[in-house]
Amino acid sequence: MPATSRLAADDARCDFADYEALARPATLAAGEAARGCDRDDRFVFVRRGATKLVASASHGREQILGFHFAGDIAPVPGRSHHVYTLVALQPTLLLIFPAADLLEAAQAEPRLSGALLARALLALGRCREKTITLGRKTAQERLADFLLSMAVRIGTPDAGGLAIDLPMSRRDIADSLGLTIETVSRQLGELRAAGLIATEGRSGILIHRPQELARRCGYLREPGADFFQI
Repeated sequence: MPATSRLAADDARCDFADYEALARPATLAAGEAARGCDRDDRFVFVRRGATKLVASASHGREQILGFHFAGDIAPVPGRSHHVYTLVALQPTLLLIFPAADLLEAAQAEPRLSGALLARALLALGRCREKTITLGRKTAQERLADFLLSMAVRIGTPDAGGLAIDLPMSRRDIADSLGLTIETVSRQLGELRAAGLIATEGRSGILIHRPQELARRCGYLREPGADFFQI
């Protein structure tokens, strides 16, 4: 069972919207940043839409740390050496929880504490995978890994494989993977020429042969067939 399916099973008894009384709702337009997340630590539940988490350093330097979709909860650090901003990729509805309040509620709610732990372990795993991706993988391995992870998270089965409607721009993808837009476009072209994917416009991706694409991700162990059961 893929990680997202296991997570769904673990979270089946917990809906973060049940704790809406502890949160501040926020409705964002595409490109708009969530406010009030720069003073104290927050948990942000994406009720609808999609976001990117951006870290800002000195001299205007930014790094996209991750993408979050409907049903995800994103930890957003408050006071830190860098500034972290959650930005909507499309019209988005958020529930912004003070981390201290949600953690206090979790002490009395086993289903909430279990859900937070499951999400924390998943986030830690993704951070470790991204460290390997940015530090050791080739451009094609980075992009193949990105497409496969997006397929598992937001893809839908299609007669020709797995279909993805990416809410982020090519620039966002490039920034997230430490590549240039030109390199992303070139690698998409190579995967398309190999017959592994098809593209439609700027956002549509169809993965024809997921397991073969996985062989281009630089994994030490290939994922099992159940990994692709979306």
